[in-house]
Amino acid sequence: MEKKEHKDCTSVVIPVRDTLDIIGGKWKLLILISIAEGNKHFREIERSIPKLSTKVLAKELKELEANKLIERNVIDDFPVRIEYTVTQHAKSLKKVIAELQSWGVKHRRKIFGK
Repeated sequence: MEKKEHKDCTSVVIPVRDTLDIIGGKWKLLILISIAEGNKHFREIERSIPKLSTKVLAKELKELEANKLIERNVIDDFPVRIEYTVTQHAKSLKKVIAELQSWGVKHRRKIFGK
């Protein structure tokens, strides 16, 4: 039997893996979308995403901030408030998110006929 050679795809696989490590998972993109849509405070973000727990939101916000996708701003009112905003770096994901949304709509129609 002849041995087949595999095609080297690491130049595609590695950057995709890196991207998924940063924005992958169940919540990160949803949180970014929520903030980009105007939910700037912790409770607003939490309420805008069904089934997202307080503990998970706190963890995900820290990771998004560490990866420079959001900024955490302390507002010196009384009481002190925290506002989250997306960074320019996160805004570069806008086309990716739009494509994911479009694909999701098409996929839902294909699978569920809706």
